[in-house]
This record gives sequence, C-alpha cells and structure tokens, in this order.
Amino acid sequence: MIINVGGRTDIVNYYTPWLLNRLKEGYAYSRNPFVKENVYCLSLKPEDVDCLLFCSKNYTPILNHIGRINKKYHILCHYTITCYGKDIEPKVPSIYQSIKILEKLSKIVGKNKILWRYDPILLTEKYTVRKHLETFEYIAKRITPLINRCIFSFVDMYKKVEENMPEIIPFTVKDKENLLKGIGEISKKYNLYTQNCASNENYEKYNIHSGSCTTREILEQTQNAFYKNVNGTGIRENCHCIPSRDIGAYNSCLSECKYCYANRKPEIPKKVIKLHDEKSELLLGHLKENDKLIETDVIRYIEPNQKTLFDF
Repeated sequence: MIINVGGRTDIVNYYTPWLLNRLKEGYAYSRNPFVKENVYCLSLKPEDVDCLLFCSKNYTPILNHIGRINKKYHILCHYTITCYGKDIEPKVPSIYQSIKILEKLSKIVGKNKILWRYDPILLTEKYTVRKHLETFEYIAKRITPLINRCIFSFVDMYKKVEENMPEIIPFTVKDKENLLKGIGEISKKYNLYTQNCASNENYEKYNIHSGSCTTREILEQTQNAFYKNVNGTGIRENCHCIPSRDIGAYNSCLSECKYCYANRKPEIPKKVIKLHDEKSELLLGHLKENDKLIETDVIRYIEPNQKTLFDF
C-alpha cells in the first residue's frame, strides 16, 4: 500500500507532529471527501507500507525526523520549488530558503529519493515565459546535484482556480512551445532528467520525457525494490500514477497559494484548522457518532525477492 502524505494538504509543513504520532501508533484514519460518513482505517506499519509518498513546499518541520523514517520505510519526497513570490505563494519559503532546505534534505535521505516539482506553470503579466525560463535555469543550476529528476505540469483551470486567480493569462500555442523548448534546453545543459505529468501530450522532441509523478519506474529506481505492474488510476484528469491512499484532508493547507487545487476557498483552512488535534487519528476532528469506520485491506505492491528493472 502506498500512503500519500501530501496530496490533499501539505502535511509535512503544517502537521508533522500529527504525522509522527500516527507513524508511532501505526495507523491513521482518512475521511472520504465525497461520502463524509465513511472513514477508512489505514495501516501505517512499516511492513504494510510500500512507500510513504511525501509532497511539500517546506520540509523544515520534518528534517530532524525524516532520517529515522527513512530507515523504517520506503520514502519518496516530492519537493515543490517554483518561480512565484509572496504575491502568489504567501506562506512558502523563498527560492533561496527552499534550496537551503533541499540541501539538508538531500544530505539526509539521498538525492535518489527526491523529485523536484516545478508546477503548476501558469502565466500572468508578472510571471511570463521569460520569467519562468530564467528562474527554472537558476534553480536547475543549483539543485540538479541534489535531486533525482524534475517533474512539471501546466496549470489546470478548475473553476475554483479561475475564481481565486482571475489574473491568469491563457497559454497560446507559441507560449507552450517556447516554454517546452526552453525547459528542454536547460535540462540538457545541466544533465537534468525532466518529465511532464498530468498530460497525454508527448514532448520528447523537446528533450522532455513523458511520465507521471509516481510510477513503477520511479519507485523501482528510487527504492531499489521490485513493484508490481499495476495500472495507474491517478487523482485528476490525465494522471496515471500508481494507486495510493491519502491520509490528509482537503481545505486544510495553510500556504494560501492562489492557484491551489486542494482548497475550495483561501479563507476555509483558517477556520478548519481549529478542528485539528495532533493526537487524533484524523487530521481534522475526531470520529463522529454516525461515522462508519472501514478497515482498509492492505494491498502490497512490492514483490519480495525480485530484481528491479534497473538490476538488468
């Protein structure tokens, strides 16, 4: 079973004490975001977890603990560093700070277990194609020795994104071509393996590989374990990632990113944070009288005593 620690909210940045408690107890509850009375009990025992899938914009709160976690679990760290400033990502560390944090993380867990996320890519009057390419190169030059690969995607214009960030300028065909060409050239210059995600488009001609964020290939390369070849289900359109179970909750990330997919409205997290109890089995609140607690079957994706694709 692959446990997603960051798909619905930035658990690492804002809820590390809760996560550490859940790992210590060996289980967590996860409320179904669509059928809210259904609550799933997910095992967090090392023998039941094929990978802890982290995704964060600030690993500072967990740096003193992630070394011990890495010894017990297979882990994979997605680290998002973009070109945006406080006008779009108000509570996210600066690029300089993020790189310093990444240096510490890479030293602890190793570059092989870190994927740099440069997404979502969006355009405004301030954040132009040129701005993206200049910043992408600035970051790539400094962090390529610290990471396994780079993953990027273009912004998905959900209705809530349109409402919360009306200043977004739609991409033209030329915009995308210039971005892809530039990203590909920069990646080649610094010997950086770069791929897209959440897209069915093929960008190989730009020196950009096709793929998804969490695939059998990535897991086997980063974990030195053999994973079953299962069909990707994903969590949004055009996502082909291997299935995972999320222990977070929507509308609870406090970073206030204007393009956020997981928060319906930017003001909601400030209210729901009052429901958080780091000793609860649930990220937000506690079990209610009418909740239905469902024991989740442990489905293992690692094949024991098998060679990986990279052993041949």
